[in-house]
Amino acid sequence: MKLVFAGTPEVAVPALDALITSGRHEVAAVVTRPDAPAGRGRRLVASPVAERAEEAGIEVLKPLKPRDPEFLERLKGIAPDCCPVVAYGALLPRVALDVPAHGWVNLHFSLLPAWRGAAPVQHAIMAGDEITGASTFLIEEGLDSGPVYGTVTEEIRPTDTSGDLLTRLAFAGAGLLAATMDGIEDGNLKAVPQPTEGITLAPKITVEDARIDWTAPALRVDRVVRGCTPAPGAWTTFRGERLKLVHVAPVPERTDLAPGQPAVGKNSVHVGTGSYAVELLWVQAQGKKPMRAADWARGVRVAPGETLGG
Repeated sequence: MKLVFAGTPEVAVPALDALITSGRHEVAAVVTRPDAPAGRGRRLVASPVAERAEEAGIEVLKPLKPRDPEFLERLKGIAPDCCPVVAYGALLPRVALDVPAHGWVNLHFSLLPAWRGAAPVQHAIMAGDEITGASTFLIEEGLDSGPVYGTVTEEIRPTDTSGDLLTRLAFAGAGLLAATMDGIEDGNLKAVPQPTEGITLAPKITVEDARIDWTAPALRVDRVVRGCTPAPGAWTTFRGERLKLVHVAPVPERTDLAPGQPAVGKNSVHVGTGSYAVELLWVQAQGKKPMRAADWARGVRVAPGETLGG
């Protein structure tokens, strides 16, 4: 089939690679978000998907909005059979959805109808799910509500961050998306409507969502830190300044600390929660690079009575 691939971040690159190298499909063009400022100089930088497409000699389209007339005319001129999508980052209007004969097929990193929305991996970890996965589905105008072509499952490991899990899902999902394109071309794969039960939503994680509530149980604190790593980054405050929590570990045997109360040892920093303590392993103070929590504590000299989180 002739394909137009839509995607933007690094997590979409494995799927684009899988389609480019499939041997069955022609990726005629790529649709991605416009170049965005990055780095200290805030110079405009192309998206990872755009960079990979340019390396492969594939036409790159960067509409400000996918309803722009110039973009729609070019899309109609390419006349794709199907448009696979991975984390494109913009809503597709009906006029664009109607262009390819087989529609737009999205690779979504959850087992639909669970965790519809922008941050399915983060929410799955924060909710304590043990199993997640990826789904391919036909895009409709509703939020991730279209019929599903296929799924793959993935275990959520006890120490997974959202970055760890998303990396594994990106590669597993790439194979699923390529197989979905094969099945659509062969005519032997049909999309199945999603169940009406089990729907959960996964809105974008805000900075405030990533703030640690030390009165919550230790397992909740651990899940928030892992779910918000690498972005937006879990955080608390100390002496009125933000302290990012990069890596923590529950310490079930320690129950003597009040929520937010730190206990600094020679090579450890424990903090009380609503249940038992967690150990701070790596932290990042404002304007600093990530460091071992014990080194941070020695540097700031935590005084008796001081707490994290205000």
